[in-house]
Amino acid sequence: MIESLMKKLTGGNRLYLENGSIELRLKTAKEGQHPYAIVICCSDSRVIPEKIFSADIGDLFVIRVAGNVLDNHQLGSIEYAASHLGCKLIVMLGHTGCGAVSAALSGHADGFIAYITQDILQAVGEEKDPDKACRLNVIDGVNRIKREFALRPEISDARVCGAIYNIESGQVEWL
Repeated sequence: MIESLMKKLTGGNRLYLENGSIELRLKTAKEGQHPYAIVICCSDSRVIPEKIFSADIGDLFVIRVAGNVLDNHQLGSIEYAASHLGCKLIVMLGHTGCGAVSAALSGHADGFIAYITQDILQAVGEEKDPDKACRLNVIDGVNRIKREFALRPEISDARVCGAIYNIESGQVEWL
């Protein structure tokens, strides 16, 4: 079974190489990346920022973690993209039907997942509605980014905003 999954990935890579943006790939390899936005989003396989925003190679600096929570690793990635790559837009992108939010609300998390759900619970407080909790989690992330980088002008000058991606309709709602 693992071999067939590896073959699927290999076949997908072959298609990418045959149909991909060769010129753009070579240009960004030589000239570096110049993304116009940082997108912090969930690792959910249904949430693909490059597709959601019709972005290409080098357009977005994407940071993915289940539940779109923030720890020092994600904050360091934001800091890098804003201060070294010049990104002036930071988007915290939550989504409907988030499994991490549902796990947090239901209390069904153990192992390392508990670190994620604890952060979500801290962000959403007593809220039990999954959609409202998702919004609160995004708003908490936006506020944390603003707070953490308040004294860093190269980052605090960036616009930080929140959004919710609807996994059924494909629509992004800006908060």
